[in-house]
Amino acid sequence: MQAFLKSCALALTLGLSATSLHAAEKVIFDTDFNVLNDDGQAFIMLAQLHAQKRIDLLGMTLVSGNAWVDQEQVDALKAVERMGVEKEIGVYSGAAYPLLHDFASYEQEKALFGSGWPGAFKSPRPTSASQLIAPPDGLATHTKLRSESAVQFIIDSVKKNPHEVTILAVGPLTNIALAIRSAPEIVPLIKRIVYMGGAIEIPGNTTPAAEFNWWFDPEAAKIVLRSPIEHVIFPNDVCEKVVFDASVYTRIVSQKGVIPDLYKTVLGPQFDKDPNHHSFTWDSLPALFLVHPELVTESKELWVDVDAHFGPDYGRSMGYKKGAPVGAQKAQVVFAVDQPGFWNEYVKLVTLPAPVKR
Repeated sequence: MQAFLKSCALALTLGLSATSLHAAEKVIFDTDFNVLNDDGQAFIMLAQLHAQKRIDLLGMTLVSGNAWVDQEQVDALKAVERMGVEKEIGVYSGAAYPLLHDFASYEQEKALFGSGWPGAFKSPRPTSASQLIAPPDGLATHTKLRSESAVQFIIDSVKKNPHEVTILAVGPLTNIALAIRSAPEIVPLIKRIVYMGGAIEIPGNTTPAAEFNWWFDPEAAKIVLRSPIEHVIFPNDVCEKVVFDASVYTRIVSQKGVIPDLYKTVLGPQFDKDPNHHSFTWDSLPALFLVHPELVTESKELWVDVDAHFGPDYGRSMGYKKGAPVGAQKAQVVFAVDQPGFWNEYVKLVTLPAPVKR
């Protein structure tokens, strides 16, 4: 009997372990990466969640947006080394340009419609390595880009893991649109796409109409959002309610470690100059949602679409309760989160040791 009970206990333990491993969501991080703005902070969290086996981070796919993809390569390769995950999490370079939107038309747009954050369009694409800026703690020493393109990696990963891959899309949607157009058979195989993008009930942050990510490549956003996939969207409507200020910064830099030191180096001068300095919180929200969906306190089911006609509404995101255009898809659109709960989990993750402990 004792042997039987031991065998049952072992079977239960193995079953729970298998369940736990199975529950680790497979994630592709599609990002217009930077050292320590929103994308960089989100990656720190994702790398720690991967090390804790709470997610299975398959890879990081880069797309021009906040910067040209050339600069993002430099920052992302250092990021995976800094976190000690370079052997497990590959960096795949993706679309350098939007599908139609281009740098040449940006000055005209700015003059006609106004402009806030232009991202990569603030200057021409770099033409040599000498124009790229090293991260504050230096270049990657041994990590190279994976040979596969970002688009092919997305296609291959989804086909290899049907109905299991979540794409965390926190930049322009060019890579995903190209993957869908190149291999439309992957659409029903994608588990879901979780976005940072859009401004549904508030003005945009690049033009009065448009949020940056979807403004940078409206045609791609329209393609992806109109695909019959599960869509979860964190628009600026919620992101501009969640503020990173001195109270959060102090909680982080009061700890010791590689990442708190990076916060001091990158963000410290701003808080030293202005103790009231603050910024909104973008990509960290959908990143933490992957493991803490209960942090969402308000969301709406809307049909979401993007205006891709050149004009003052170019890149505008629209949410419909009814009467949506033909082809628009339903999405869960987040409008509020548990902010104390979010910041507690955020601070825990970004102050853990790096390289990550397994």
